[in-house]
This record gives sequence, structure tokens and C-alpha cells, in this order.
Amino acid sequence: MEILQFVWDPTSEGISIFGKFTIYYYSLMWMLAFVLGFYIMQIIYKKEGLSMQKLDSLFVYTIVGTMIGARLGHVIFYQFELFEQDFFSVFLPFRFKPNFEFTGFRGLASHGAAIGIITAMYIYNTRILKKSVLWILDRILIPVAIGGAFIRFGNFFNSEIVGKKTDSVFGIVFSKLGENFARHPAQLYEAFSYIIIFLIVAHIYWRTEKVKKTGYLFGLFFILLWSSRFVVEFFKQAQVEGREDWIFGMNTGQTLSIPFILIGFYLMFRGK
Repeated sequence: MEILQFVWDPTSEGISIFGKFTIYYYSLMWMLAFVLGFYIMQIIYKKEGLSMQKLDSLFVYTIVGTMIGARLGHVIFYQFELFEQDFFSVFLPFRFKPNFEFTGFRGLASHGAAIGIITAMYIYNTRILKKSVLWILDRILIPVAIGGAFIRFGNFFNSEIVGKKTDSVFGIVFSKLGENFARHPAQLYEAFSYIIIFLIVAHIYWRTEKVKKTGYLFGLFFILLWSSRFVVEFFKQAQVEGREDWIFGMNTGQTLSIPFILIGFYLMFRGK
């Protein structure tokens, strides 16, 4: 019996404006993630009785921390040679070699983004909020969860971070890659898992008293997020050639997820 599989054949990578300048769908997904995140945090800050002035600062810290952390995380963990090959492209949305080109901020790692957000929240809390860094992390994780889903949808638009070859009915042929066989849509697996995580943590925050234990919700989020990432990695094509079996049979994404999961368990079950 022939297996019917979907062929993903996007007509463009983005919306062209001003001639050759293009707003890539991937970048658009990032923008939507930040806008939705701001709206969710606005609701949370109103619930907590905090001023909107502090929210404006949070928005800036989150964007800067996320983008710097995600970009450096990708280059350090997955493409370290870029520091030597095209140094300025590490920090700017342009490629300088072999030709100058506006690329947008491509090559972003979620593990690096996590570190960047935590660092940004520490600075934000110290300078502006003056509560507890875990207090803000217990709440910022809610928009981060749904934002992660948008980012993975952006990866799907770009036909990147694809899965392994499959004969499953869930398989998708990414024609942009010049292939005629199906792969697991690993980006969509991850995106839908993030949506489920968002629904779980949002329910716990608004419907239970667990958020009163500082760090509990953030710990649960880490366990859910990085465990789902660990599982999805089994279906992904290795992002770095030769690292399919990097450490103890785990690839790069799985190896980097383990410390975050352990931190999650510590935060959930630590003493008062």
C-alpha cells in the first residue's frame, strides 16, 4: 500500500519589500513570539499589581538576552568555526563572506537562549524588579513556552532542523532540500510539545497555588521542556555532522538538555 505523505514546497522564504529586502517568515515568527509574550506578561503584571513601566524594561531585557544567548549558543555549541570564518556575522544579522547579504538572525540555539534569558532576568531583577530572580523566572516561562512553538514553526518554514528519514504517515518531503523522500517533521513535533507545555504551566499558574513556592514552576518547566527536547532529538537529523553519538550515545541537543533537567528537579524538590 502506498503511503501518502505531505510535500512541503514553500513558494518563498518571506515577504519581499523595498526591492530585495525580505522579511523572512522565520524572523516574523520571532516577532510574533515577542509580541504575544509581551501581551501575556502584561496580563501577569496586572494580576501581580506591578507597574507597566517595569514591564517595558522587561520586554527590552528579554529580547536582548534571548537573541544574544541564542546566537552565541548556536555558534559555540554547533558552529564554533564561524568565529574565525566570518566573525562579525556572529553578532550581526548580516553575512560578510563570501558576499555581503542580509540574512536576519539565523542560527539560534534554544539552550543558549535559556542561558541568555536567565542572565537577563538576573540583571533585570537586580536593577529594576528587586524581588527574586526565581520569582520572575516562574512567570516569564509562560510566554517563553508558547514563544518556543512559534520559533519551531519558523524552522519548519525554512525547512531546517529536519528529522530523520521515515516511511511514517507523519513524514514530510522537504522539496527545498532537493530530496524526494520523507523526513520526520521534527520542528512540528517540538512546536506542538511546547504548546502542550504552555497549557500546563499556564493552568498551574492561574488555577493552583503552586506558584507560591518560588522556583517550583520554573523547575517543572525545565523538566517538561528539556525532556520533550530530549525525546524529539531521537527523530532529528544531527545538526552537527559526527555528533549523532556524541556523549554516552547522546547527540548534542540531548547532552545539553541533561543539566537543565537536573536543575529542574532540584528547583522542584529543594527545601523551602
